[in-house]
This record gives sequence, C-alpha cells and structure tokens, in this order.
Amino acid sequence: MDLTIDIEDYKLNVRAAGIITHNGKVLLHKNQEESNYALLGGRVTIGENSEDAIKREIAEETGKDIEITGYISTIENFFKTEKAKYHEIMFVYQAEFVNEEDRKITETIKNIEGEDYVHYEWIDINEMDKYDVRPATIKEILKEKKFPVHKINIG
Repeated sequence: MDLTIDIEDYKLNVRAAGIITHNGKVLLHKNQEESNYALLGGRVTIGENSEDAIKREIAEETGKDIEITGYISTIENFFKTEKAKYHEIMFVYQAEFVNEEDRKITETIKNIEGEDYVHYEWIDINEMDKYDVRPATIKEILKEKKFPVHKINIG
C-alpha cells in the first residue's frame, strides 16, 4: 500500500525519486499527455524505506536496476491538481544504472509497465530552464550542486 494519506482536502504523499546523470544530461520522466517533466520515482509503500522504493520504482518503470550513489535532497513539495491539494515529502537520491551497457544509453527509454504515453528523456542540465520540471526546485538543486540539501517547493 502506497504511503498516501487523505487528510481533509489534502493528500499526503511520501515519494522517492532518483537523479541519473550522464554526459551533462539528466534522465527525466515525461507523460506525453502533460507538458511537464519529473524525476523518475514514485510513492514509498508502507514498511519500505525510500532507498528500496526508488530502486523498485525505476526497475518497474524501465526494467533497469540502479544503485544509490549519494543522497541529494529532501523536498517538501506543495502543489495542486484538478482533483486535490498535495503535501508531499520527497527523498531524492543520486543513482546510477548497475549494468555497464545501461550506462551508455543516450536515447529515450520506454516505459515497460504498458504505459505507452510515458517515457524517459535525457535533458541537458544547462538547458533545464527551457523545460517545465516539477518540482521546480529540482533545477536549483542541480545548478547549485551542493548536496545534501533541504528544500521547500510551493507551486
């Protein structure tokens, strides 16, 4: 069961995300039905730690195993959708593909969960301001390169 709790008109999420970088680019999640990008990851399940959650989520989404290579940030993320207001606690890790061949991938990676509208794109870190990346504070974190850091994103 995902760590998502309904409290009044809010949803409280606990999420884990991974930042994988290669050749000055970062791998981001893209839902083709939306204009924004996000970090790879998903909700932590009850009884699961955030490191295991991000490993599980990336394996489920891409079919690729990762290792955690560092801790980047805790982000308190506040945002609204058409359906709800969210208060999200996000644990962000630096990650790398375990398989040496996967480390050479430069093309878009398809989602293997049967969600054809989702894929994973390599975006140049120096051009991230051109993209709608959520939470927006991810851009600051990647530019500042000071880890670990605690951020609050209201958006």
